Amino acid sequence: MSLLRRAPFEPSHGTAHIIEANPLFHNASCHGPERPHRQCRDAETGRIWRPFNHKNLLTVFYAETTISLFRRVRTSLSVPPDTRCGERRCTTSDAASSQQGWGISMAIDFTMSPEQRQIQAMARAFAEDVLAPIVPEADREPDPLLAHAKTKGAYVEAYKAGIAMAMLPKEYGGGGLSCLDFTIAAEEICAVDPGFACTVLCNGLGLMPVSWYGTEEQKKRFIGAATSDPTGEYLGGWTAGEPPGGTGGTANFDNPFPRPAGIGLTATRDGDFYVLNGRKKWSSAGGWDAKGVNAQTVIVRTDSDVGGTKGLSAIVVERGTPGISYEFLNKEGHRTASNALITFDNARVPVDNLLPGAAGNGDFVINRNFAWSGPVAGIAAVGMARSAYEAALKFCKTNTAGSLTPIIRFQNVGYILGDCAAKIESARYFCWRASDYLDKHEQHAELVGAMCKINTTEAMFDVIYKCMQVVGVNSLSTEYPFGRFLREASVLPIYDGGNMGMQRRRVHGVIADEGFNPRAVMDDSTIIFEKSMESIGTVADWDRQYSNSGSTPFVSAAE
Repeated sequence: MSLLRRAPFEPSHGTAHIIEANPLFHNASCHGPERPHRQCRDAETGRIWRPFNHKNLLTVFYAETTISLFRRVRTSLSVPPDTRCGERRCTTSDAASSQQGWGISMAIDFTMSPEQRQIQAMARAFAEDVLAPIVPEADREPDPLLAHAKTKGAYVEAYKAGIAMAMLPKEYGGGGLSCLDFTIAAEEICAVDPGFACTVLCNGLGLMPVSWYGTEEQKKRFIGAATSDPTGEYLGGWTAGEPPGGTGGTANFDNPFPRPAGIGLTATRDGDFYVLNGRKKWSSAGGWDAKGVNAQTVIVRTDSDVGGTKGLSAIVVERGTPGISYEFLNKEGHRTASNALITFDNARVPVDNLLPGAAGNGDFVINRNFAWSGPVAGIAAVGMARSAYEAALKFCKTNTAGSLTPIIRFQNVGYILGDCAAKIESARYFCWRASDYLDKHEQHAELVGAMCKINTTEAMFDVIYKCMQVVGVNSLSTEYPFGRFLREASVLPIYDGGNMGMQRRRVHGVIADEGFNPRAVMDDSTIIFEKSMESIGTVADWDRQYSNSGSTPFVSAAE
């Protein structure tokens, strides 16, 4: 995490420093009894340090000689001797390499780097200067297809600026932004319109699975095309959800029973093609003209005889494929984003478009994708809440409600807005933390990403409503933006892997696992997401013995 920057050991004049990690400071002589009174001095620097070890955690305090203030508190995990310098005394080169690798003294610093501030400034300028002027008209447009199309000009500008494909790997022409940097940029766009931001996000949802599970040829073919479009109109799409009722479904995609439970869209092998039949809903793949995006990753059932943890796969469907029709959905929120009902009627898709790493692992694709997007959905909520808070604060400083002073002077208003500000800050840092976790764990955050989305999207919805309460009935007037803020915020907890339908169940599956370490997130440990963590709660009174086994406790109606 580039926000966590190492601070150099630069003592100020006249201070004595207690310094850390004796293996990294050579030529030290130590005198006195054992801890906590033993004192050591480095022969070269004259720095004084006292070893302190508590359960392998080295806690280091920099202190002024006046003992008036602790200047810094820094922590680092200790490492067994044989992994650093063995039993011998470390040299200067050892210390340097150790700091390069383990980072013995990593500070928690939420200050953005100069590069991140540039990313933030660029995204903010685009959002305020290019996007904001078109959003009101697009949001009011009653036709959902036209509402989406009204953002096309801004999208092309975002593509040319490197925003639209910023999350894709640099080696295939993408921006190569870290998850953290992308989240920082996303907040600025979401503060203006999370619907447009969703269009950009879906480039990642549609194409990141190719980078995770595709072949080198597929990465060059699909991601390379996405990042080299001279028109700047290229769209990627994500197609997983299905219509409610009857057969098929989305939330219980990993249901352990065979079809008709779970995902209903089938992909049947026919020579060099897969033949797709069924329907999808809430797909982002409608395109600018209801004829489809350039490329969409589609979750399909390639084996109807097994459950969702074995029978699902992911395949890339290209624009112009015969047998596919699109119908735009009319929505209360995210009106500038594309969401469509898609019908596949004997649509033939080349076998070469199936992502090999996702064959039989479509469940993993869904979970990983929605974990990857969790902090972005969270920061979208932060962006909306930020805008609502700023609008409410401005209103309360300029309106008296019949009093002699602006209502910001009253305790209730000040207390509520103060709480809103605190919640926004804490939600932002959770999103940063979850993004950092993704960056450090190969873009896996099935637990942390879900926790982040659940916590932040629901908390920010409450913040926006609190802002409306202090403004009062005027917040319902269309002369103010609060109605749109509330509509947009209501979307975030229930889409992108709904908090109830998917995200909480993923958290439940992980923490219920017998081997789960409840301190893993705190320790920044990798949490391996296994198929055994899926299916939990998908069937009432479900017997775990059937989970991920070939056993079928009932005969499918199709048989």
